[in-house]
Amino acid sequence: MTTKSTTSPPTLARAWLMAIRVPTLPAAVVPVLVGSATALGDKRFHPLAFLAALLASLLIQIGTNLANDYFDHKKGADTPDRLGPTRVTQSGLIPPATVRTMMLVSFGLAALCGAYLISVGGWPILLIGLLSIAAGILYTGGPFPLGYNGLGDIFTFIFFGLVAVVGTDYLHSGQLRPVAVLASLPVAMLVTAIIVVNNLRDAPTDRLAGKRTLAVIYGETFARSEYALLILGAYLSAPLAWMWGKAPPFVLLTWLSMPLALPLLDRVGKQRGRPLNAALRDTGRLHMLFGALLTLGLLLG
Repeated sequence: MTTKSTTSPPTLARAWLMAIRVPTLPAAVVPVLVGSATALGDKRFHPLAFLAALLASLLIQIGTNLANDYFDHKKGADTPDRLGPTRVTQSGLIPPATVRTMMLVSFGLAALCGAYLISVGGWPILLIGLLSIAAGILYTGGPFPLGYNGLGDIFTFIFFGLVAVVGTDYLHSGQLRPVAVLASLPVAMLVTAIIVVNNLRDAPTDRLAGKRTLAVIYGETFARSEYALLILGAYLSAPLAWMWGKAPPFVLLTWLSMPLALPLLDRVGKQRGRPLNAALRDTGRLHMLFGALLTLGLLLG
């Protein structure tokens, strides 16, 4: 006798956890930790500003994830042939209008946190906040979505790396400082590497949907090379904060994460399709571990 196995649909709570993409949230935490560590290393630290910046960063990340889920569904980029994790809008787990509403709520709450941050850091923080929220929406939304026109990588590098770290340091110090700029470089490279793996995995389906990521425009070989350059660049740029930014030499603790990074270079260089989901997950873990070690190294000084 043959029995038919069925898989029950996820609960509503589980569906929302899928929608906000919990594994991606460290990408919002790491820049705030690193930017706060550069400031604390110089005895410049505001606890309330740290908490507000951390919450705002998480909310912007969540809002961006919901925006991607909603707009990719509306534009037809998410199909049943999708190789990545289930998208709640495309799969019908959560109605599109509900996802859109929660996206706006997330960005609205981030703006409320930003109101306090503006009182601390002034108009530069206002500008950073507005541009960060706009980038989160326009990554997949609007008439010229960044992620659909080969600009997703550069905007991720800028906003989830450079701007997030330097802006956090500015909140505490009130200055644009070389140590924060240099410390932001490896953070920016690794968070962009996450996007590259995602786009490499989705290149065949993105091509059919008209989503022109760099992996689609220049090919998968280019994407694999870009990934390798970003990973290696993170380790090569880490000492710059020590050499030119007066950070402590303990920033070299980041090199302890190499045993996780080197196998990833081999896997991403060879794998295609669904197996890259594991590489995507491990690249996120590398970003988190590297950021933790960088934060520790900055604080030890």
